[in-house]
Amino acid sequence: HKDDDDNYPMQGSQDGGYYRGDSQAANDDEGGHSDSTEGHDEDDEIYEGEYQGIPRADSGKGSLAGGPGSVGAGAQQFRDIGVSEAERRKDQEELAQQYETILQECGHGKFQWSLYFVLGLALMADGVEIFVVGFVLPSAEKDMCLSEPNKSMLGLIVYFGMMVGAFLWGALADRIGRRQSLLISLSINSIFSFFSSFVQGYSTFLFCRLLSGVGIGGSIPIVFSYYSEFLSQEKRGEHLSWLCMFWMIGGIYASAMAWAIIPHYGWSFQMGSAYQFHSWRVFVLVCAFPSVAAIAALNAMPESPRFYLENGKHDEGWMVLKQVHDTNMRAKGYPERVFSVTTIKTVKQMDELVDVGTDTYYGLTVWFPDMIKYIQKQEYESRTKTFTKERVEHVTFNFTLENQVHRQGYYFNDKFLNLKMKSMVFEDSVFEECYFEDITSTHTFFRNCTFIASLFYNTDLFKYRLVNCKLVNSTFLHNKEGCMLDFSDDFNNAYMIYFVNFLGTLAVLPGNIVSALLMDKIGRLRMLAGSSVISCVSCFFLMFGNTESGMIALLCLFGGISIASWNALDVITVELYPSDKRTTAFGFLNALCKLAAVLGISIFQSFVGITKAIPILFAAGALAAGSFLATKLPETRGQVLQ
Repeated sequence: HKDDDDNYPMQGSQDGGYYRGDSQAANDDEGGHSDSTEGHDEDDEIYEGEYQGIPRADSGKGSLAGGPGSVGAGAQQFRDIGVSEAERRKDQEELAQQYETILQECGHGKFQWSLYFVLGLALMADGVEIFVVGFVLPSAEKDMCLSEPNKSMLGLIVYFGMMVGAFLWGALADRIGRRQSLLISLSINSIFSFFSSFVQGYSTFLFCRLLSGVGIGGSIPIVFSYYSEFLSQEKRGEHLSWLCMFWMIGGIYASAMAWAIIPHYGWSFQMGSAYQFHSWRVFVLVCAFPSVAAIAALNAMPESPRFYLENGKHDEGWMVLKQVHDTNMRAKGYPERVFSVTTIKTVKQMDELVDVGTDTYYGLTVWFPDMIKYIQKQEYESRTKTFTKERVEHVTFNFTLENQVHRQGYYFNDKFLNLKMKSMVFEDSVFEECYFEDITSTHTFFRNCTFIASLFYNTDLFKYRLVNCKLVNSTFLHNKEGCMLDFSDDFNNAYMIYFVNFLGTLAVLPGNIVSALLMDKIGRLRMLAGSSVISCVSCFFLMFGNTESGMIALLCLFGGISIASWNALDVITVELYPSDKRTTAFGFLNALCKLAAVLGISIFQSFVGITKAIPILFAAGALAAGSFLATKLPETRGQVLQ
């Protein structure tokens, strides 16, 4: 056998901090190929390129090749207990330099691209989750008899769940691993997304969407940290930006599925009046597919080697790095090239708390759909017909009544048969000896009305539609149970909302491409500050968006510009924090993003229809502050991943 000094060669000053045999170095100088065979021969001799492991206390071997001042493994085990934080930081810096050099040797190829698409599915699932509730709300609010407060809660609950999930899974990923945490979080998202498509009650649906949000909240902090630890320095900024495109693809997928599924009401079925499964539930089910696909694909991927190394699992880390190297070399046509790393720097293990004090902005984009809906509502209400003190006797209504207001009317012996009432309001009116049969209504209310000797047969006119009304000798027979969907309600408007979100998400594509190509050329801070400034200016022009087409154009402009800021933030966050704190910090910051989304929805929705100035100034101020604060951050371009 080789003697101990050969088994653990000293660190070469030109190797970048990792270890290789002299013969391997010679082979590399002759063209980077090796004709030697990995592993052991019949006499159990160690060949170049085979991992030699970390010396154990009972190994009887010499010193660990950790540079000057290395000691035996037995002494190292006790020395770790009292090593200072300064020495630990030095060890981490040496490992970071060595790890960067190892990634250079592994190359960028088939393995990274495979992982790119796998993690892209997880990021796509996050993008889908953002849009699900917004797309199903117009149908779900009728299917579940939702009041305005309940509708608002349904919109907020997903962001709240994602906020909790981001912090929870981000912290857990630094403890049990990136891959394991991502698998658990995606599984929770898939399970409760599946259940939410079948449950009937509002509270149960709310609970399922909350836990679904908690699950998917781990995607962003884990995915970017996980992928960054397989990328070398010169590839990191560009390829993390390319990864951001999957969030856009998730939005496009959700918009396209909503467009293709929800209006197809023939896909619905029901079992009596107690259980109804409408097309919007099919859409919720389909939106769980990216998460399920990500789970299946992630099972074929290894854990982050950087996580293994930071947690003392050097053998496992080496095996993953060798897998990356061999996969890429085979794909490039060099299957004979040997992975030359033989020993990896050790770092003392110790528990530490993370102190994070950064913030990000969020919220303006959630305002666009509500603003467009409000513009549509204004246009619709501008065509409202108003009738006052009308007297109608012995008339049969058997056609659709839509977008009308009737005040102080008197209706005697009238019949309302087999018709739809859409956006109808009756105020301070009297209905005497009237007959209502087979009525389906949406946005229809009777306020302060009096019903005398009237009969309601097979209608959905419930008590909540009769506000402060007086019933005298009136009867309700065979009422329709539950809230019935009016399949023609807002049909064209629903298509428009899906189309607008589709365009807004697609508009992100140019910004994604530009940021990916320029991230490593102009730097993260310039990208972040520049995009924030331009986004702030484009935000100001929202003041002049008074038409639906104008708001759509501004939505596309803002989305295309602001995405560069998000991409830069993702890259900076990954590179700014050390490996043992990376996902915890990223999760905390992403939780702040979701908290901002919750606040943004609450604030912006309250001003829809009142004034655009406050939401616009609020968002523009956040963008301006973000641009200024970006200049205070350190530039991470060209730095090794700590």
